[in-house]
Amino acid sequence: MRVLLLSDIHANLEAMEACLAVAPPCDAIVNLGDIVGYGASPNEVTERSRRLGGLFVRGNHDKACSGVTSYEGFNPIAGIAVLWTRTMLRPELTKWLYDLPQGPRTLEELPGVRFVHGSPHDEDEYLLALDEAAHAMDGADAPVIFFGHTHVQGGFLLGNGRDSAILRPAYRTKDDKELFNYQLLPGRRYLINPGSIGQPRDGDWRAAFAIFDSEARRVTYIRVPYDVAGAQKRIREAQLPERLAGRLGMGR
Repeated sequence: MRVLLLSDIHANLEAMEACLAVAPPCDAIVNLGDIVGYGASPNEVTERSRRLGGLFVRGNHDKACSGVTSYEGFNPIAGIAVLWTRTMLRPELTKWLYDLPQGPRTLEELPGVRFVHGSPHDEDEYLLALDEAAHAMDGADAPVIFFGHTHVQGGFLLGNGRDSAILRPAYRTKDDKELFNYQLLPGRRYLINPGSIGQPRDGDWRAAFAIFDSEARRVTYIRVPYDVAGAQKRIREAQLPERLAGRLGMGR
């Protein structure tokens, strides 16, 4: 089974369309959350996500922008974007985001796999370090967990002691479409992050997503150039904070 893994689109229509344009045919689509927030195309991206269908996990920005939670705890720039998004979202799309389910979620065809936004125990937890990943996997009921939230493509291999490692795809450039295949080993546990489509924070400006082939036990990480200038123009025209536009060109 081949699963298309999308995460952290953050209302960036240009990045989303670039990813979908090159994504191969898959048997299932999983969206790991944060469809909205930060970017200037919340209606377009939410509607496109809804039409794509598949399995959804809510993100913290989806919760804040739809009113499930407040924006307390968000940094000031993120809070401004939440308030703007709330005023812009069409009511039926706000309701759809409000009803998105909390992770972990499962696909019937993949009993050993879970899908979350933050971590298996806390949907808002950031997993950035190996010890955090090991703690998150304590008591987890599946050896493979796909997560988002950090905007960092890669993940964690959790083996027996010294073979545990942080995973990062090794690309040749930061300009073109590129693929990086990673083989999952038997007897190991994995936390896999497909990366952020709409606002990468791993130093690579290109939109990020991934494909999981369950039969081959392979994750294919993908980076795609997109119309960053177009996304930045929308943000500036919406009079959102300049920081939200500038960071897209840096991948930070």
